[in-house]
Amino acid sequence: MTTKRIIISVLLILVCAFPALAQDADSLYAKDLLQPGTQAPDFTLPAPDGTRHSLSSMRGSYVVLDFWASWCPDCRKDIPAMKRLHDKYGRNVRFVSVSFDDKKDNWTRCIDSNNMDWLHLSELKKWKQTEVSRLYNVKWIPAMYIIDRQGQVVMSTVMIEKLAAKLKELHEL
Repeated sequence: MTTKRIIISVLLILVCAFPALAQDADSLYAKDLLQPGTQAPDFTLPAPDGTRHSLSSMRGSYVVLDFWASWCPDCRKDIPAMKRLHDKYGRNVRFVSVSFDDKKDNWTRCIDSNNMDWLHLSELKKWKQTEVSRLYNVKWIPAMYIIDRQGQVVMSTVMIEKLAAKLKELHEL
């Protein structure tokens, strides 16, 4: 086989394989998350100051639930975008970040050093040991949900860009 044929063959294989490579992260990591229309499970978790907050107490507001951890590189990469979303929509949408950190100092240091000035909650247990991760089928982080005023899941995603697009769509309604 000539070099030219080898190159053409490799290019054809890449072109045929590209759609499989181009799958978005949701198709890989969000397939087990709760689907739109599902009632969002209630939970009550503590904030860093010890106060306890429940999802049901936020009924009447849209809520962004952001499942993350300070040790997660993808989560930390999304912090600037989440801050921009909070700055833009935080007057009309409640933002709640639920951490899977098990060390309070690491968790609060990350919140403080990044000026993440919205509600933060955590069971302070390892991710797979948390009740909230089981309730929301969180198998990958970051994982994000939008919950409507009646407590129904509007969307679930692992992609901050999709969260931003949905918030923009809801804001325009």
